[in-house]
Amino acid sequence: MTKSTKIQILDVAEALFAEQGFNQTSMRAITSGANVNLASVNYHYGTKKNLIQAVFKRYFDVLMPHIETVLADLPLQTGRAGVVTLLNALVPPMLSLNAIRPNGTATFVLLLGKGYNETQGHLRRFIMGHYGVAVKQLLLEIHRRLPEVQDEDLFWRLHFAMGAFVFSMSSSSALTQIAQSDFNEDVDVVGVIEHLIPFVATGIAGQ
Repeated sequence: MTKSTKIQILDVAEALFAEQGFNQTSMRAITSGANVNLASVNYHYGTKKNLIQAVFKRYFDVLMPHIETVLADLPLQTGRAGVVTLLNALVPPMLSLNAIRPNGTATFVLLLGKGYNETQGHLRRFIMGHYGVAVKQLLLEIHRRLPEVQDEDLFWRLHFAMGAFVFSMSSSSALTQIAQSDFNEDVDVVGVIEHLIPFVATGIAGQ
């Protein structure tokens, strides 16, 4: 089935944003890659900001309801062990993004990192405006597992944890090759995440 023009534009924009970043990707590059004119992009998305948000929307529309369901059924356990359990519970929702696009999980995380690094402030407003309930519930669940940690400390720990996650996922292909070459360890993206979770949990819990 031939892709619709709207989806074709979205796919090309996503690939370019992931490769070059949001600021460095021009509308000319998007129209050229999608083989459409600027009027077509404007018709379907209006502005570059809207197009950026649309790229994230198709991932968040799948991810956030899945996360809400997982959190609703998660038993409370405090300390590092509780953080490990929470992070492990988030793995299936994250991996479900691979059904949206090939390598969708890694692409989504990479896009998140670029949005943060390039200070795309409109993205935070978009995410909180559309998915704020799920985001706040996730933060609440982390707080419940670490009740003694102050908000400011948790902010920094989550910031550094996100950095480790973005780096590891964006370089997952290289990491799997190194693991195979140097340690004869056959791992995929799931294996990278399994190695990452104990490290990230220790950082978030501070223990």
